[in-house]
Amino acid sequence: MNTDVLIIGSGIAGLSYAIQLASQSEQIKIVIISKRDLMETNTRYAQGGIAVVSNFIKDSFDKHVQDTQKAGDYICDEQVVDFVVKEGPERLKDLIAWGTRFDTKDKILHLGREGGHSAERIVHYKDQSGLQIQEALIHKAKSFKNISFLENHILVDLITDHHLGSKHYQRCYGAYVISKIDKEIIHIVARITVLSTGGAGQVYAHTTNPEAATGDGLGAAYRAKVKIKHLQFVQFHPTALYPKIKGNTFLITEAVRGQGAVLRTLSGKAFMSSYDEREDLASRDIVARAIVNEMKKNNDQFVLLDCSSIDPSKFKQLFPTILTTCRSVGIQPLKEPIPVVPAAHYFCGGIEVDHYAQTSLSGLYAIGECSHTGLHGANRLASNSLLEALVFAQRAAQSSIKSLNSLNISDDFFDQIPKWKGLKVAMEEDDPDVFKIKSELQILMSRYVGILNSNAGLSKAELNLQHLFERTQILYQNNKLTPQLASLRNLVSVAYLIVKQSQEYPENKGVFFNKDYV
Repeated sequence: MNTDVLIIGSGIAGLSYAIQLASQSEQIKIVIISKRDLMETNTRYAQGGIAVVSNFIKDSFDKHVQDTQKAGDYICDEQVVDFVVKEGPERLKDLIAWGTRFDTKDKILHLGREGGHSAERIVHYKDQSGLQIQEALIHKAKSFKNISFLENHILVDLITDHHLGSKHYQRCYGAYVISKIDKEIIHIVARITVLSTGGAGQVYAHTTNPEAATGDGLGAAYRAKVKIKHLQFVQFHPTALYPKIKGNTFLITEAVRGQGAVLRTLSGKAFMSSYDEREDLASRDIVARAIVNEMKKNNDQFVLLDCSSIDPSKFKQLFPTILTTCRSVGIQPLKEPIPVVPAAHYFCGGIEVDHYAQTSLSGLYAIGECSHTGLHGANRLASNSLLEALVFAQRAAQSSIKSLNSLNISDDFFDQIPKWKGLKVAMEEDDPDVFKIKSELQILMSRYVGILNSNAGLSKAELNLQHLFERTQILYQNNKLTPQLASLRNLVSVAYLIVKQSQEYPENKGVFFNKDYV
């Protein structure tokens, strides 16, 4: 298949990029591939909303900039923070124009507040903001005739000069992907390729990310020699529901604490005042470490989120999904506290990009969580991720238009791209060897490369990762490629990068904490 633009990933970043690009020209042929169905993305599970300055009486761009820098431990890219915050209102208007609904009060946007924010600025739709955004964007994207969708297609590798016989990696020409429909590996050749593959939360045993979040874009970029930066900054969300539901970890949005909920030990003691003057509304890195400290101190498996100060009718109105989910496992949030634990949530680092989302590999862009823009620094401010995705999607679309107009590559050249040369693909869903390695990887990373690190722990992780890598390579070289094995390759690569970049980072910053540096 040949196309002008190939977008890998169908969350807020990929879809809004496609809409921005298609709106500029009906002649640009755009293909979006989704690992599962179009709805199954990290975006869908975002509860809180989008941080955008809209009340200029009580809020300002300067306040949002300062909150972002403070949360990021003052290593955020100043230019990026400035233009992302200032371009936010226009991108919000785009979302609304495309059909996204947000909660209002007296016809004015209702604004929530989350940890690290000095003002109410979170635009939201109940506790289902991501779901609402995802549905609206899919509907809008499907209205363009020049956008095609390929669901159940999984990234294997990026196509570069290397596949044309060169020793160099200078340009991207599309990607090899597994088509679960055709049950084979196909190549999609593109003038521009966009990675919007989300994060890699599945590298940990407890994550708020869906099962598909296996760092596919990061793994493929790493193999294509693309620059990747700051993967040591993995943000753990402080409050995930302690009992898993069908093997998945459910997020309890920070907005609950924004409405007055308080973290307590199992004995009932409120503890956040001992860690930060902002107490329960401190930034996520501080709250997550505080919870882990209290759990270790008391030998507990979780802490409690006390919601008793929130009016029951307000809780029902703002957090219907949380209420229903808690009740499904026998917890009554209106009458008893919610048991919570920190869980891997967001990668602040990723594929290094410029101000227009261009990577170090010509023809390849990266947007959304898989990218490193410099906005988040050492720790992402709550609800800045969807904002970043919108702003950089629009900027990437601007850059792509210019690139497509100036690009001089003939169709004959694209016809020279070779087919996949590896082993054929198989569709087995339950591979015990892959499952075993993945489980060992998750346990290893959670034990040694999580919220609290140490030099000895990182060394143990590196040594054990080498064995897991070798076992994965044996499976890859001697078996048909399955979707699960393709994902495992990426998880092992991402885990290795997290460990190496953690070992190389010289100080404690934001979400990165090494006990040996204290």
